[in-house]
Amino acid sequence: MLNVKQIQVSYGDVQVLWDVSLNVESKELAALVGANGAGKSTTLNTISGMLHARSGNIEFNGHRIDNVSASRVVELGISQVPEGRRLFPEMTVLENLELGSYMAEAKRRRDETLNWVFSIFPVLKERQKQLTGTLSGGEQQMVAVGRGLMARPKLLMLDEPSLGLAPLLVREVFKVVERVNSEGVTILLVEQNVKHTLTIATRAYVLENGRIVMEGKGSDLLNNDHVKKAFLGI
Repeated sequence: MLNVKQIQVSYGDVQVLWDVSLNVESKELAALVGANGAGKSTTLNTISGMLHARSGNIEFNGHRIDNVSASRVVELGISQVPEGRRLFPEMTVLENLELGSYMAEAKRRRDETLNWVFSIFPVLKERQKQLTGTLSGGEQQMVAVGRGLMARPKLLMLDEPSLGLAPLLVREVFKVVERVNSEGVTILLVEQNVKHTLTIATRAYVLENGRIVMEGKGSDLLNNDHVKKAFLGI
């Protein structure tokens, strides 16, 4: 479904990614893990069209997307849930969710999708008229994921969904990620929580200092000595 080939990305004169390549198959739960500052968010932002690579290319379902607009990337079926959620706190839960369905096809199926999102996050149905800024951190993360799903994506990219959450809520977030994937949504998950991520990922890539240094099945990387030493403190 997604094929990233040797992209190099810079912020001005500062290069951040070097020859990053990765693949995501349809209905897969793939993961990109690494330390803070490794270039994980930059990779997602480049796939979603908010940044453009200096070289290399990106294909999604056979379409080159490395030089198209971010809105066109959404039209083709990629939705990104950004790090830090980026919600509108003075708007209601429902209004934030509806913003995710502004493309024509998503808007046509808005009611159907909203019911699906409420089935995944029942608490959001209860609080749909509540101002989003008054929700807990975990509930706001549910809104952010729900908004991403409202676009009816073929590929959902999640950027640090567990960031800043209590351990109990972290486990709930990963359960939600697994459920969404089980319902047919392909997922590319970016996380610093390496243990949880590799436990659920079918395929994973390790990013260090802007370079992919390792890839394989999530379970295999979880047992890799380098991963244990670098990320798990073992």
